[in-house]
Amino acid sequence: MMIEKRIEELGIRLPEASPPKALYLPVRQLGNALFVAGQVPMFDGAMRFPGHVGAEVSLEEAQEAARLCIVNMLSALRAYLGDLDRVKNVVKVQAFVNSKTGFNQQHIVVNAASQLLYDVFGEAGRHSRTAVGVNQLPMDAPVEIEAIIEI
Repeated sequence: MMIEKRIEELGIRLPEASPPKALYLPVRQLGNALFVAGQVPMFDGAMRFPGHVGAEVSLEEAQEAARLCIVNMLSALRAYLGDLDRVKNVVKVQAFVNSKTGFNQQHIVVNAASQLLYDVFGEAGRHSRTAVGVNQLPMDAPVEIEAIIEI
């Protein structure tokens, strides 16, 4: 469990994976690819930093929210796989940033998520990526991130 040890070294505590809030699967497998449903920055059952980035949510808070999305994603993966060492590569990350009109730093928000994936998985955490600004997300989340993972 080298990845779990690395997560611990980074000072991260993975929460229990939360059940879906609607009619979907948190992780769906197709061959060696896992499609991880969009994760939002829930912490202890509450949305962290609700609102629009660039208005109610600062850039720094949005970056923390993006990291929390990845922590929740890791929890979903661990619940599905049983062992995060089964992850071979993070292939693609798609991120949505709940943005105030005129906010144009979605890529900077999502860099925090990309950095955490690299910190956890090393070179296997490097991925292709999309960072999109949107005018609203479910539950007023500031960020939502989904991924394709190779196992």
